[in-house]
Amino acid sequence: MLDFKALPPLSLYIHVPWCVRKCPYCDFNSHKSPDSLPEQAYIDALIRDLEQEVPHIWGRTVQTIFIGGGTPSLFSAEAYDRLFSSIRALLPLSPQLEITLEANPGTFEAQRFADYLDLGINRLSIGVQSFNDQSLTALGRIHDSKQAIKAIEMAHKVGFENFNLDLMFGLPHQTEKTARNDVATAIDLEPSHISYYQLTLEPNTLFYQQPPTLPDEDPIIDWQIANQQRLADAGYQQYEVSAYAKDNKQCQHNLNYWHFGDYIGIGAGAHGKISDAAKQAITRRSKQKQPQTYMDKAGTAGVMLTEEIIAEDDLGFEFMLNALRLTDGFPTPLFYQHAGLPISHINSALQQAEQQGLLTHNIHTIRPTEKGQRYLNTLVELFLPE
Repeated sequence: MLDFKALPPLSLYIHVPWCVRKCPYCDFNSHKSPDSLPEQAYIDALIRDLEQEVPHIWGRTVQTIFIGGGTPSLFSAEAYDRLFSSIRALLPLSPQLEITLEANPGTFEAQRFADYLDLGINRLSIGVQSFNDQSLTALGRIHDSKQAIKAIEMAHKVGFENFNLDLMFGLPHQTEKTARNDVATAIDLEPSHISYYQLTLEPNTLFYQQPPTLPDEDPIIDWQIANQQRLADAGYQQYEVSAYAKDNKQCQHNLNYWHFGDYIGIGAGAHGKISDAAKQAITRRSKQKQPQTYMDKAGTAGVMLTEEIIAEDDLGFEFMLNALRLTDGFPTPLFYQHAGLPISHINSALQQAEQQGLLTHNIHTIRPTEKGQRYLNTLVELFLPE
């Protein structure tokens, strides 16, 4: 029986599903942009979608907003201004609200960056992936290294004090030298946050169907370890599997995910997770994936693609799948606070994980060991229901 004494923090995720071109490695819900982007119609749909979500989280304050995609920077500042006006009218917002927008260098415009900042968007996540033109071409990216550097310099110039760079390693044609250069270039450009992760071939992608030639796994691990040390030496503290931050600039939106917090999801293919104190239940929901179907159905029951209450037996695994990504672990009481169950619910798995040297735990903290971080999938699987 779940027992929520208080509800977890609440975030808002907004999905913009269009890109100039679909990248061959991307498994997100993204679609090639039509010649005429239906910007206004999509904003109308997002507002209807949000209005339908409000009764589920009535009175709760939104702590963070994340606009992802797709390529959200395809949309104008005027479109987001209209959307934010509705958000402010419908939802209480934290005075410390973090608003992140994903941007790609290939869709970069200096004035648009400045306009985003004026709207209250106070964090960017720039999808660079690499500073090597050969790697960028292999990844199907529409920008080159010069455009990437220019976009980052402009983010600084217009006044963004908090922005993330996405970098991948283990890329087609990549060598130890080019992998090292990617990290060195990123450090030199002084973002407040770097996401650094290995390219994986996900199902339902072109790369999965037609795999490119990738570097061998053993040297990739050596590159990763060496570049993680370079990031640490430059003051980037690793706080999650693939996230590194300077000056306490951790992504608050993603921290809410990893702490098993709640979030509304609006937009084509958006997902949400909401805890309900009255029903003592946690529900996951997702929206229609096809943009036109989503726009047609937004504001009606038909916009829902899936809606499912998380079974009590699955909650331990669901919580740990997120929380064990954090390198410093999490406060032990957080499990009860956000999963609604006593820690005894996962005692057996905790003891097994500790015996295998994968985590440490006491009444204050649960934390993966270095071995646990290296074999995270093995660690998390211990919490699967029997």
